[in-house]
Amino acid sequence: MNPTRLFIWMGAIVGSTAGAYIPAIWGASVFSLSSILLSGVGGILGIWVGFTIGKRFF
Repeated sequence: MNPTRLFIWMGAIVGSTAGAYIPAIWGASVFSLSSILLSGVGGILGIWVGFTIGKRFF
């Protein structure tokens, strides 16, 4: 597997998981609308970070 692809997948998984749990800090449910929206934002940021790391170091 291409290392860049691996970093993109890892970034998407970690970013979307972190984004989904952020609303739990202020007491919202993991299944709330804010959790779903932040999960998407975290996934997109994770993909960008994974792509950047993969292209810079490999």
